[in-house]
Amino acid sequence: MTNPDRILRCKDVMALTGLSRSTLYAMMSDGTFPASIKLSKRAVGWRAKAVQAWLDAR
Repeated sequence: MTNPDRILRCKDVMALTGLSRSTLYAMMSDGTFPASIKLSKRAVGWRAKAVQAWLDAR
């Protein structure tokens, strides 16, 4: 993993986790995946540290 303070976009998160976009959002609503952060009006991202912690816990 790169810089832990980095913000990952959806394509990066999907590539790292192997999950589809719909699965990511379903897991976020269930509380089983880290929440996204709003970057702009139409863009979201995930903190690399949170995604890596989720991957390590699996």
